Amino acid sequence: MSKPLATLRDDARRVAINHGDRMSLNVIQPNCRVQFTAEDVEFILSVLGARTGTAECLVKLLAEEDTRDLIMDDEALFRALLEQRGCLRISTHLYFYVLVRHVFKRSGIDDRLVADYVAEVLAEFSRTERTRCVVPGQSGPLDYFFEMLAALQTADDHTRFYIRAHIGNHSLFLSGVFPERIRYRAEQKGFPDLKYYEELGRANYRVASDHRLARKYDLAPIFNTLADRFQATRLALNDLTDRLLSLGDPDLPMNRLFGARGLAG
Repeated sequence: MSKPLATLRDDARRVAINHGDRMSLNVIQPNCRVQFTAEDVEFILSVLGARTGTAECLVKLLAEEDTRDLIMDDEALFRALLEQRGCLRISTHLYFYVLVRHVFKRSGIDDRLVADYVAEVLAEFSRTERTRCVVPGQSGPLDYFFEMLAALQTADDHTRFYIRAHIGNHSLFLSGVFPERIRYRAEQKGFPDLKYYEELGRANYRVASDHRLARKYDLAPIFNTLADRFQATRLALNDLTDRLLSLGDPDLPMNRLFGARGLAG
C-alpha cells in the first residue's frame, strides 16, 4: 500500500516563491485531496466498509479524481468525524477536507477546490508557526495585521502577493474559528469586530486574485470566490466550530478542532 499512497502524496503541489539565497515564501495550495496516509485509508474503510472493497481497491479509487471526490463527499465520513469520541489517528488533510467540504456544500459553496484550499489553510494553521507572517527584510515575524499592511509599502512584488494571501487566510481563520473571541474583545476592549475581519479578508483576497502569481499558481479563481463569498465561508466555519463544540469542551475550540482529535499531522 505504501507505494500508491506515496504516489498520491507526490502529486501535492508545494509552491515556493524564491528570493534567491534569502528565503522562500511558501504559498498554500489546495492539496488535501492528494495527501492520504495508511491511517486515512483504514479510517475510510472502517466507515464505508464493503462499499469501497479492500484497502488496495480503495487506494486505486482515491488515485482517480472522480471516484476520490465521490468518496470524500459521502455523508457517513462527515458524521463519523463529528461523532467519533476517541482519538482519531488520521491526517489533518483528510480531517479538515471532509469537515470543510460538507459545511461548505450546505452553505452553497460547491467548488471542491475552494473547500480544499480552506482545509489546507486550517491544516497549515494548526501549526502555530504557520499563522505567523515571515517575510524578507523584516527583523521578525509579522504577528499583527497593521504590521503586515505596513510591510506592503516596502515589499517587492512577490512578497506583496504572499502578504496579501496571508492576510486573507489569517482573517478567515480567526473569524471562522474564533468568532466569539472576536465579539468579546470588540465589545469589552474596543478591538476590531467581525465586520473588520470580513472586509480585510475580502479586500486582500481580491487584490491577491488579480496578481500574476495567482494566475500562475491557479489560485485566482479560488481567491475570487473567497473574496466574493467571504462572509459565507466565515459563517460556514462558524457552523463547523459550533458543531464540534457541541460535543464538549465549550471553552476550548482549538482543542476540539486541532488537538483533541489526536490527528496524525
